[in-house]
Amino acid sequence: MKTGIKINKDKIKTSLKEKMKINKKALKNGTYSMAYTLILIAVIVVINLITAEIPEKYTQIDVSSQKLYTISDDTVEFLNELDQDVVIYHVVQSGNEDDILKKMLTRYEEASKHIKVEEKDPVLYPNFASQYTDSQLTDNSLIVVNGEKSKVVNYYSLYETDYDYYTGSSNKTGFDGEGQIDSAIAYVTSDDLPVIYALEGHSEMDLNSDLISSLEKANYQIESLNLFTEDSVPEDAGCLLIAAPQSDLSEDEAQKVISYLENGGKAIIFTDYINVDMPNLKQVLGNYGVSYEDGVILEGDSKHYIMQVPYYLVPTINSTEITSEMVSDNRYVLMPVAQSIKIADEYRDSLTIEPVLTTSEDAYIKTDVQNMQTFEKEDKDHEGQFYLGVCISEEISDEKSTQIAYYSSASLIDAGTDQQVSGGNSELVLSTLGWMCENKSPVISVAGKDLTMEYLTVPEYDASYWSAITCGVIPVTCLIIGAVIWFKRRKK
Repeated sequence: MKTGIKINKDKIKTSLKEKMKINKKALKNGTYSMAYTLILIAVIVVINLITAEIPEKYTQIDVSSQKLYTISDDTVEFLNELDQDVVIYHVVQSGNEDDILKKMLTRYEEASKHIKVEEKDPVLYPNFASQYTDSQLTDNSLIVVNGEKSKVVNYYSLYETDYDYYTGSSNKTGFDGEGQIDSAIAYVTSDDLPVIYALEGHSEMDLNSDLISSLEKANYQIESLNLFTEDSVPEDAGCLLIAAPQSDLSEDEAQKVISYLENGGKAIIFTDYINVDMPNLKQVLGNYGVSYEDGVILEGDSKHYIMQVPYYLVPTINSTEITSEMVSDNRYVLMPVAQSIKIADEYRDSLTIEPVLTTSEDAYIKTDVQNMQTFEKEDKDHEGQFYLGVCISEEISDEKSTQIAYYSSASLIDAGTDQQVSGGNSELVLSTLGWMCENKSPVISVAGKDLTMEYLTVPEYDASYWSAITCGVIPVTCLIIGAVIWFKRRKK
């Protein structure tokens, strides 16, 4: 039975062929698109992998005004010379990391192949810190280890604080992480650290806590020494410290000091004006060509004293091996109630005596201090330029040399006086010790970084504007461009 419908086979074949061509073209375009997409994804993955291996110092910019996350050039040079493997354990509970410290530790690890940083969570490793210290460590404390040698850096020592007596609270004013970490690395990589023996038994002046911290940071060990009970100055002494005794040494003690110095010893000596005769201490000084004069120095030049008090001396710092950096940095020291150091007219040729600190030529000495009626210069007062600090050296042999630094005011080791010159007095003491002590530990001076800074503030309007741009406009624009390209390709 015929239906009357005539099938055009040629037309159907033509139609099928055209559809197949379209499908092949679409498939070809789709394949290209997929290939481009896969290539793009692969490129992005490779870029991310490469970026992940780039040190943070190149991928993250330190925009803080004090460069809190950046290590100094001195530290970089120090780490470049490091030839021993050091592990820094960051003891902190997960989630409590100090951001400044963590980023700085990353910089250390990136700066040297010999530095490795590991986090140790005390919750997961409760007995880890007990291997190195008996003390309870706070979060973000550090343990620096090299072989069998280690040093603990407590978190509180990383920050400088200012105590408010009115509120009873303390505020962080500086970050000293770099200096403390450098000190710890130097400590664990050094075999021979100098010991400073502080003479006791004569009511000597105590070292202030800030100076002790600075000495410990420079890896000096401080021990007490009583020469009344000891036979001699210990052989491991890097330096003998005599800090303004209020009573005289005995003849036996003085002879022990002289014997130590004559054998190539080192000493830093401070005296204070007191109304007590000290012939045995003078014997020690006199053996090296110096002595102190009775009375107190006052300045006639207003540029060389402060607070309108002529005996609050601001001496001239002469350029010596000790003070060259202080002179170039225009630093100051403050020496209240100082005596004149007198250099003997004749002393043995083997001695070299150099003035470190001097007054102006308008200075004068008040000898009758107890009955002083005026600060003004009187006819009986001796006027001229006086020495307030000297350094003395003497070659004993090719391998031994005696070195002595003598300062005529113990205010150099007083905390309050030191603060008035922004640490200039402590800097002088440390420079003096660096000149005479054989400190095989690398000592680099890295100052703490000020935390009283201005932060970048972004107003709410600007934050909303840029959030809309980055989270809305840019993604939507990319979607629209993609849709247009897709629509055009589909029409083809």
